[in-house]
Amino acid sequence: MLFIDNQGIHDPAINLAIEEYALKHLSMDESYLLFYINQPSIIIGKHQNTIEEINQEYCKENNVQIVRRLSGGGAVYHDLGNLNFSFITKDDGRSFHNFLKFTQPVIDALQKMGINAELTGRNDIQVGEQKISGNAQFSSRGRMFSHGTLMFNLNLDNVQASLNVNPEKFKSKSTKSVRSRVANISDLMENTMTIEEFRAELLRSIFGMDAQDVPQYHLKEEDWEQINRISKEHYQNWDWNYGISPESNVKHSKKFPVGIIDLRMDINEGRIRDIKIYGDFFGVGDVTDIEDILRGKRYDEAEVREALSDLHINHYFGNLEMDDFVGLVFLEE
Repeated sequence: MLFIDNQGIHDPAINLAIEEYALKHLSMDESYLLFYINQPSIIIGKHQNTIEEINQEYCKENNVQIVRRLSGGGAVYHDLGNLNFSFITKDDGRSFHNFLKFTQPVIDALQKMGINAELTGRNDIQVGEQKISGNAQFSSRGRMFSHGTLMFNLNLDNVQASLNVNPEKFKSKSTKSVRSRVANISDLMENTMTIEEFRAELLRSIFGMDAQDVPQYHLKEEDWEQINRISKEHYQNWDWNYGISPESNVKHSKKFPVGIIDLRMDINEGRIRDIKIYGDFFGVGDVTDIEDILRGKRYDEAEVREALSDLHINHYFGNLEMDDFVGLVFLEE
């Protein structure tokens, strides 16, 4: 495995472009580890409705940057107190949805620092009841990345103020707010250290050697040209970061074990004139496939089932049955 040094860049539109470039263009014979720290920003999950996830007024007044990532999952707040990690590797067909495989090296490092961390739920690292890391994954053309946050010294008040969290997230949880559910790693440590020292300790643990000796992939001038192009075309693009929500007269949302799935449909004269699928689920396939299939179909259960009969629904949502998805389309309010 090689470490990619992002050269201290804090712009999320560049850092996410580095991650995408490494995934799609660097040698498939190697695996990579990328660390990055972003300036105040909200990183939106691939399938989420940006406008509904953020406190727009607060973000505008406080210069919080909004960027959509490639992976699914929920929206997260980043600032200079948050260290992000990304493992970029081959997709062997068994690793997608296996969050333990990629979080275990980080958990081991945290435990060496005296922090009793463990993977809980779908994709969180927690200490007791408090979350210190959320994780997500993306797969493309035989490659994948599994990335996560490490809340080292995050401004937790800004987390609460900048996000509009779906109350479905807190069903079956004892905590009822983001602020009460998360904790900073620095507050859980016996010894004081900076985020740079924390990063060095993680590298030492993961690679088994001092940070300065870790094998690296050094980004070249031609790499940076491609990274800047990806950033401009993708992560600095309003259409990607916000997108356009269709007019809808039907909204069906439900929390499943795979996450929240939120359907917006425009039903007119008995047909699905438009449909958009939102949520914080993790899937390999692009849900626009499902949207394209259902657009124009009669709003009839038999016709919808027939239209989707050739699809493997869990390719798009994870461990979800076709009956669950069709039931959501025709959910009775």
